[in-house]
Amino acid sequence: MSARRATVVLVGPPGAGKTTVGGELARLLGVELLDTDEDVERREGRTISDIFIDDGEAHFRALEHAAVVRALEAHEGVVALGGGAVEHPETRAALRSVPVVYLDVSMAKALPRVGLSGARPLLVDSPRARWKALMDARRPLYQEVAGLVVLTDDEPVERLATLIAEALERGELRPRDET
Repeated sequence: MSARRATVVLVGPPGAGKTTVGGELARLLGVELLDTDEDVERREGRTISDIFIDDGEAHFRALEHAAVVRALEAHEGVVALGGGAVEHPETRAALRSVPVVYLDVSMAKALPRVGLSGARPLLVDSPRARWKALMDARRPLYQEVAGLVVLTDDEPVERLATLIAEALERGELRPRDET
């Protein structure tokens, strides 16, 4: 598989494996992974949970959108977005110009992966009900931006990354603006 220096964006709910699959995909493609949640935390010098508590979700979403814009403009590699990034209409518009993969996951597989700690501020109270509500709202947005949907439930990370890399190499995964 030849290295390809093109931005590939991974979207999906908490627990879908965006960062994990993204790391393996970046390795396969010979590029770097940029996780926008990690970028926000690094720039702010605090966790996403602390940003939510101190400044509220709206402030975090503005920081998140800025991180996505920076990544799409400057990063030549794999970009893993936070689960709620697709809620911002300008983010969805920007994603039309890059290949996007929606990593889907069932609630049964996602919740054990994310745990039930305060690290996921939107899942703290009633995690199952919150996760379902988030997915009901976000699933159409993930589908809107994605050129490829991959279910991560029972596939090994290496296999998922290979499927995405092969779709890129075959030209099956292109920006929505080109389809």
